[in-house]
Amino acid sequence: MLYWVLKVLFLGPYLRSTFRPWVSGMENLPATGPVILASNHVSVVDSLFLPLMLKRRVTFLAKSDYFTGKGLKGFVLRTFMNGIGQLSIDRSGGKASEASLDTGVQVLRSGGVLGIYPEGTRSPTGKLYRGRTGVARMVLEAKAAVVPVAMFDTDKAMPIGTVIPKVRRVGIVIGEPLDFSRFEGMEGDRFVLRSITDEIMVEIAKLSGQEYVDVYASTLRQAAAAKAA
Repeated sequence: MLYWVLKVLFLGPYLRSTFRPWVSGMENLPATGPVILASNHVSVVDSLFLPLMLKRRVTFLAKSDYFTGKGLKGFVLRTFMNGIGQLSIDRSGGKASEASLDTGVQVLRSGGVLGIYPEGTRSPTGKLYRGRTGVARMVLEAKAAVVPVAMFDTDKAMPIGTVIPKVRRVGIVIGEPLDFSRFEGMEGDRFVLRSITDEIMVEIAKLSGQEYVDVYASTLRQAAAAKAA
């Protein structure tokens, strides 16, 4: 209920009137059935504009930090994240990461739309980085269609490190669905998972025009943090 209140009465109208987002390829989003929206990730507000501009409800998997804050600020953030359809996941690795993927599969098996950033984190440079294979596993386990998405200029509206968004026009391009049914039953093959993930990243790069770098964005972040320490 809160999701639709925010989308229809408050956040949706505000975003449309203030940021005047444009959307191309809306017809490529299947009207029914399990769908993974695989998007590039250049700003924290990607998770606002994408679900609030589409007709179908979109569920994103968000890091657990957003749901565990203390006091009034933590309560407000937690309520807001739940309200815009985000689910808490633990990205610490091992069994926690497996449980997070299972949460995504459950959304898809119920016929829902799952938003995911295959890079695993925001791009630190604006380039497109290597995708994590969790997206491929969910594709095969849930037998879901994959729709590549490119976000434009959200990094200008909310650059990394800023708190208050700047008024900038943003855009969304929705690509044609990708079919990986030829790999059905092969979710245990890591070479297949890598192949699917790479194909998804190629399509995102085509839509976004970003330079592709075959390195994990998290590796780049860790290297930068170590250098600064």
